[in-house]
Amino acid sequence: MTDLESFAVELARTGGAAALPYFRGAYAIEDKGAAGAYDPVTKADRAAEAAMRRLIGERYPHHGVIGEEYGEDRPDAEHVWVLDPIDGTRAFVAGLPLWTCLVGLTVEGRPEVGAIGQPYLNEVFAGGPSGARLLWSGGETTLRSRPCERLTDAVLATTDPDIFTGAELGAFTQVRAAARLTRLGCDAYAYAMVAAGRIDIVVESGLKPWDWTALAPVVRAAGGGFVNWRGEAPDAGGQVLAVGDVALIEQALVTLRRSAI
Repeated sequence: MTDLESFAVELARTGGAAALPYFRGAYAIEDKGAAGAYDPVTKADRAAEAAMRRLIGERYPHHGVIGEEYGEDRPDAEHVWVLDPIDGTRAFVAGLPLWTCLVGLTVEGRPEVGAIGQPYLNEVFAGGPSGARLLWSGGETTLRSRPCERLTDAVLATTDPDIFTGAELGAFTQVRAAARLTRLGCDAYAYAMVAAGRIDIVVESGLKPWDWTALAPVVRAAGGGFVNWRGEAPDAGGQVLAVGDVALIEQALVTLRRSAI
């Protein structure tokens, strides 16, 4: 791995180590969502991001940072670390080991390096210029997405159909109807499974930069594709399509483009 890829893995492990003691433990849960929308945050989220920010400040003080919990610091820097300390806080508070610590690095605004850490399972899925790999208790395994040329053969995932607006839900429902199997509730872990060749397509909307920046390099380095619902680079619109086989992109976009923003 390059130095920056290795550092992304170190950051993911640092954030995971800070969060893990809280998992399935006793802690306060705050709701930062608007009226009618549950958006939990815990001490684990804040401890994990604070630990990662400290390490970045020590190692790369000239780099920028964007994090879900503590905002922006030099966001216009050439190198910017984009952090989601716990992606899947709902899974975290429910005691499910599908939450992850996400670390992305943009270089001149483009996602170049990503790490998806699941500390309870002792896994870090990493991707960047040197390729994609899983680092786990058994050592290191090269990641490669699997061939799947037809949507009708695909395993599809999304966190929850409720994330979609009315028009988006209609488009997603058509993609879901065509797919062979659909799994829900995996959050960012679903994208790790795309890179690992277990899931073929993930469709989501309403994502913030810290939700997807770490994911794009991992999926792409494993041989997959990562675009928005217009088939372009993901942007602030938050609509994301990740595939293990790029042949699926146009098949999914047939319906997704109709509600692209």
